[in-house]
Amino acid sequence: MSCWDTIADYGLRSIGIGERLLPREGYTLCQQFTLIGSGMIWNIYFGVLALCSGFFLATAVALGKASKKPVLQKASAWFIFLFRGSPLFIQFFFAYFLFLSLKPISPIFDPFTSAWLGALIVLFLNTAAYSGEIFYGALQSVPRGDIEAADAYGMSGWSRFKRVTWPTMLRLAWPAYTNEAIFLFHATTLVYFSGFPAWQQRGDALYYASFFADKTFNPFIPYPILAFYFILLTLCIISLFGLINRRLNRHLPQDARAKMKLKLNVIR
Repeated sequence: MSCWDTIADYGLRSIGIGERLLPREGYTLCQQFTLIGSGMIWNIYFGVLALCSGFFLATAVALGKASKKPVLQKASAWFIFLFRGSPLFIQFFFAYFLFLSLKPISPIFDPFTSAWLGALIVLFLNTAAYSGEIFYGALQSVPRGDIEAADAYGMSGWSRFKRVTWPTMLRLAWPAYTNEAIFLFHATTLVYFSGFPAWQQRGDALYYASFFADKTFNPFIPYPILAFYFILLTLCIISLFGLINRRLNRHLPQDARAKMKLKLNVIR
């Protein structure tokens, strides 16, 4: 079988298109690149949807924590503390068994025991908590002079928030938020190593990398391939977020614009 045939057979296997059975022998370099790359579809799916939906919840959580109403302030603070204080792996584990225990109550809970929805909810809540703390810190750092200038122009309430507070908050938080986005995509590799099962062996990139490492007894090929794919993904994230960062800082002088810096999260 040529490499092109392998790509045609296994390129979309992780989403149910192509060969149903995994290769049983040979385990060529092309097969490993193809199947691990196929699994990256799920990592991108989890990362993109969790990041996009979590952005809005994170903004709401940041505003709630900065609110003068004790109920909103306490609820937001405890939400952030709960998801930042517990390991993501444990969150996957407990969420799966929670959804599994709710399954007999109503058929509506059936999809929640699948990774495509249940794990996505966990990632959504987790990144919203971390991003909410980032946005809260940026919200507290909005220069007082900007608020006073908005008041002088007659802005108040929603108009002031939309035109002054929110853009400034994003501009200040964006470099740190970029690192959170990178870590979120890396954290998607935990999905199929938690309680959520891989249906018909349709797992993510790490799932297939572990498969090849177990079958060949050589982890020094599949895992570097996995790292290669994630390095490419990280470069794409940095490039995209860098464009957005330049857009947010377009009104500032060139030497005053915030620079994008990659900071590795060794310990979460």
